[in-house]
This record gives sequence, C-alpha cells and structure tokens, in this order.
Amino acid sequence: RIVGAEALIRWQHPEQGLVSPAEFIPLAEETGLISRLGEWVIRAACAQSQAWRAKGHDDLTIAVNVSPRQFRPDLPPFIAEQLRAHGLDGRHLEIEITEGMLMHHSEATLELMHHFQKIGVRLSLDDFGTGYSSLSYLKRFPIDNLKIDQSFVKWMHIDEQSEILVRSIIALAVNLGLKVVAEGTEDESQIDILKQCGCHYAQGFYYSKPLPSDEAELFIAKYFSRRP
Repeated sequence: RIVGAEALIRWQHPEQGLVSPAEFIPLAEETGLISRLGEWVIRAACAQSQAWRAKGHDDLTIAVNVSPRQFRPDLPPFIAEQLRAHGLDGRHLEIEITEGMLMHHSEATLELMHHFQKIGVRLSLDDFGTGYSSLSYLKRFPIDNLKIDQSFVKWMHIDEQSEILVRSIIALAVNLGLKVVAEGTEDESQIDILKQCGCHYAQGFYYSKPLPSDEAELFIAKYFSRRP
C-alpha cells in the first residue's frame, strides 16, 4: 500500500517547457536562492499534505530533500510554523538529508536533528552507500529511515555483489531499529529480493513515475485503501 510520497521539484518554463532540476538546482545553490526555493517546497508539501488529509489520506507522509544551505537552526522553527499553519502533525513530513551533511559541524547538526525530533518530524538518510558512509553516523545521529541508493538496487537482481550489499545494509538497519527504503525499484525481481530481505518500503518506477499532484491524487485514491 502507499504510505507516502517524495516531493520532486520541476520548473515549467513558459518558453523552454519543462526544465530539469539538474539544470537549475546547481544555479540556485550557487546564487543562494536555494534557501528561498527550499522554503517554497516545504510550504507546497505541507499544503499538499493538508489537501490529501481532507480527502481522507491521513497516514501519508511527504518527504522533502533539504540543501546543506537550508540545514540551519532556523529550519526547525520554520517547519514547525508551516505544520501549525496547515494543521499537520510532524509525522506528515519527512526531511531527507545526505551523508555529506553529517560530516561538517557535527555537534551543531546533532542539535538540529534533536529539534526535528521534538516536533515529530522524521529524518531520512538519503542515498546511503554512495557518499562518506560511516557506521558511526547510524549510531550517533537520530535517524529514522535509511534510503538505499538506487545504484545498488538497480543491479541487485543481476549482480551478486550488489545484492549482497543491499542485503547487508537492510540487515544492519533493521538491527539498529531503522526503517529501510529502497530507491529506484523498476523490476518485479528487485521487489521479490527486497521482500525476502525484510525491506520495509520501496519507491521507483515499478510503482509509478513522478506525477503532478492531480494525477498523484488519483493514483493514491486507487491504492491507498489497500491494506496488508
């Protein structure tokens, strides 16, 4: 069943059409506009969550990626304000961070993560296994979900080493009490392996391509009522 969605930003340009985030996100990072853009995404995600709740989809979580520039002490209060403004609990929003963000200013990062815990917002470690992977991160920082990078998931049904890595990451995370999300699932054989490994969640084209909100709502309405 569907338990959540990830917010993906796109730019519908009046002349150039749909512009990939690969083109405009680096520019936003370079110019500092990423913070304002990130705030807009959080507002939009909260508004969408409120709209879905009104349709009876109260258990859905929307995950939002944040930039290192956004990950500052003023972010938890801003998110708490948006949750209040839209009548949401912290469980309706999930913040995705990368391993690189945990490397620098670790004490300040740890304090910031504890603030998210206080308002009930869950934290996901995105693209696990591709950056500066350290088991100490999983022990030290209050992470709720571990997202296995799609580069491992993509080949695990045809590459033994990729499968071993995925199985090992899942076993480790489960033993540490973390929920596991497999990114980039595209094939039923991948899903079969993930089920055997005890992976909690999966996302990818196997279930759906990225959808605009109106199409996503129809998709959710179709599958949301399906319970295990």
